[in-house]
Amino acid sequence: MAELMRAEDLLGQTIGALSDRYPFISSFFSDEGVDFADDLDWTLGACLDRHRREHPSLPDGYGREFVDRLRSFLESMLELVEEEEEKIESVTILGGRDKSGAREPVAELTVRVGEVVCIVGPTGSGKSRLLGDIEWVAQADTPTGRRVLLNGKPPERKWRFSTEHKLVAQLSQNMNFVMDLGVGEFLRLHAESRRAPDPEAKVQAIWDAANALAGEPFGLETPVTALSGGQSRALMIADTAILSRSPVVLIDEIENAGIDRRRALDTLVRQEKIVLMATHDPILALYGGRRIVLRHGAMQKVLTPSARELANVEELRAIDRRLMGLRNRLRSGELLEDIS
Repeated sequence: MAELMRAEDLLGQTIGALSDRYPFISSFFSDEGVDFADDLDWTLGACLDRHRREHPSLPDGYGREFVDRLRSFLESMLELVEEEEEKIESVTILGGRDKSGAREPVAELTVRVGEVVCIVGPTGSGKSRLLGDIEWVAQADTPTGRRVLLNGKPPERKWRFSTEHKLVAQLSQNMNFVMDLGVGEFLRLHAESRRAPDPEAKVQAIWDAANALAGEPFGLETPVTALSGGQSRALMIADTAILSRSPVVLIDEIENAGIDRRRALDTLVRQEKIVLMATHDPILALYGGRRIVLRHGAMQKVLTPSARELANVEELRAIDRRLMGLRNRLRSGELLEDIS
């Protein structure tokens, strides 16, 4: 962990210098109800003295107690953002039981970084349950009895119970924002909370990637609450790929998300994520390196696309492009009398 300044050293630093060294310090000031945003050339000690004069009801020991709270905050944040983590290279699913209690046919499946594995099966077959087992890092304590290993070993407790260590980033069909911020402000807040180097560059990279995925571009000033469903999912896929530290991405049916599906998966794979995706889309299913077939709540088999299947992908893409063209014509108000 980086060395934490002594109290007297903190008091002697300018607000600008402290903000450069500890980008997350602004959230502490906000929680404390002080506004030093325009005092970048003032020392912390001078700002506290002025704040004490402006609020004479504050106790005599206010400045000392403020710095003690600040040091505790900085210490906890530095532990969070600088902690060395074992890189997750693989996730192994050990089979459990189906809905009737019978042994799951697939006894073991390992997925590695850079892979896209699709999960297919009829409605009610257990796709979401499998995604849930992975997200919760199940240890034979869910209805399926499955166990999940990380790098071939039982997971450390933090991957299951710590709020600071999220194994999984999940992207679902329904995504809603509750913060009324502009896209740029939202991304900047996330980047700074992650203590990302060069947060402005991260904001730009995420915005560029999101607009490449979305059907309709949007600006950095656009309120996140005004984004369409497709734009919201494009933004969160780009944010997850570029900024999220979660090594595993679980995707639940993005075929109707209004985004460039293949480019979305390429974006995630380039960022060395493990991608598992529940889908009914034959093109997406064939894009994955393998697909898990679920039925009756259990993994029945794991298939690798055959050469003949892969040869059909271009024909399926042509059909998909034709359907997309018809959708665009419909959205533009055209009559679909000629669908050739």
